[in-house]
Amino acid sequence: MLLETLIQKASTKVDGFLANNLFGIRAHAPYNFRIMSTLPAQEQPNHSFPFVGWLREVAPYIHAFREKTFVIAFAGELAQDFDQLENLIEDIAMLHAMGMRIVLVHGIRPQIDEQLSLRKIKSKFGKGNMSSYRITDSAALECVKEAAGELRLDIEAAFSRGFPNTPMAGSRISVISGNFITAMPIGVVDGIDYQLTGLVRKVDSESIRMSLNSGKLVLLSPLGFSPTGQAFNLSFEDVAAATAAALKADKLIYLSPFPGLQDKEGQLVTELSIAQLQDYLQLYPDLPSNMRNFLNTAMRAVRSGVSRAHFLPCNRDGVLLEELFTHDGVGMMLAASDIENLREATQDDVGGILQLTLPLEAEGILAARGQEVIERDIARFSVIEHDKVLFGCAALFPFPNGVGELACLVVDPNSQGSGDGERLLKRIESRAKQEGINTLFVLTTRTEHWFLKRGFVRATVDDLPEERKQIYNWDRKSMVLTKKI
Repeated sequence: MLLETLIQKASTKVDGFLANNLFGIRAHAPYNFRIMSTLPAQEQPNHSFPFVGWLREVAPYIHAFREKTFVIAFAGELAQDFDQLENLIEDIAMLHAMGMRIVLVHGIRPQIDEQLSLRKIKSKFGKGNMSSYRITDSAALECVKEAAGELRLDIEAAFSRGFPNTPMAGSRISVISGNFITAMPIGVVDGIDYQLTGLVRKVDSESIRMSLNSGKLVLLSPLGFSPTGQAFNLSFEDVAAATAAALKADKLIYLSPFPGLQDKEGQLVTELSIAQLQDYLQLYPDLPSNMRNFLNTAMRAVRSGVSRAHFLPCNRDGVLLEELFTHDGVGMMLAASDIENLREATQDDVGGILQLTLPLEAEGILAARGQEVIERDIARFSVIEHDKVLFGCAALFPFPNGVGELACLVVDPNSQGSGDGERLLKRIESRAKQEGINTLFVLTTRTEHWFLKRGFVRATVDDLPEERKQIYNWDRKSMVLTKKI
């Protein structure tokens, strides 16, 4: 009897301890909260939390971006919204925690206008191609210093936060700022003296690299200093582009009211090469000067060795994460050689395509295509060329009702992992949109997961167009995947 009493008391204490601790820790939990392990087997959930799949999808980007250098520049318009600024800083803190090397450049144009207005000083700007540059006299320069100092302190304070239950919890980010930028005056242009408005002359890239190597985040204001000790007002896009070029940064990212260019149909242009951008600027000579300045500074940076330049809207929360960690992104990207080498195939490419496809046909990975078939369909192919050697190809075949087939996507084994497959896929998607195709399908026997990671979903043979269904090879038993574009 005594033994039974002791067991009962012990059981009560254990149950009370579990209840108090579980509900004390998870006070916000639903009222029907239960310990998962006590659920019968048939009641165990058969799905993961929604973020699990997302986290697995972004993992390759995290691996790819680790130790890469990003120059992120945001316009002063973003800083006018405190919540937007706070969210951006939290996103940047996450990138820093993932191992990315961050140089942050902020703009202050609206903040300068506010300071000038408070002091009843009229804003003055240049003319023509220089209309985006402010004419900075001594009084205006004091307003520039005031605006830059105030915003820089706000940013440093935001990076210093570590409140529990926030994205900044546990973060330890040291922010370094200083006289990294050597400037020179613009001087007199078209009869206008820009006085204390300057251009970037030199970037102390070695000091910035040392700071980045020690795990610091570098913060740059749009101010530069001459060897004589004079301060100059600079444009933040010039500072960002020059810094990215000096560091040979992997990405230059602009967050501004200018999100990118539009095509004839009013759709956002998602990718451009330097050659395509030059053609666009000639086709649309009436673009506002501030937009042209953004584009020209980014073009200079890419020509100087920056891998990619991105243009993102500054009024969209989370846009930086969406651009970096999703396949399609949300903004416009400018690149140099890789996209320039991505082109439509000609009859001269038949031999190169055969060299890529024949080994895979022999292994049964690709359906057999003879030389005659490739010659007949050569206009449907896109290729990647480096030094006049083909490293990849893909083809698009249209079907009725806005459906198209992605076929023969091949990348040379020596070039795999370089992103050529992704670029070919985007090129085919772009061609499909131009031809009025809104759904792509692909047949594959071994690369299902590669396509699933890039937005395709599983389908069946019954989902194929009737014309394609009739020639489906049941012996190969290829898997069918589709994607809305």
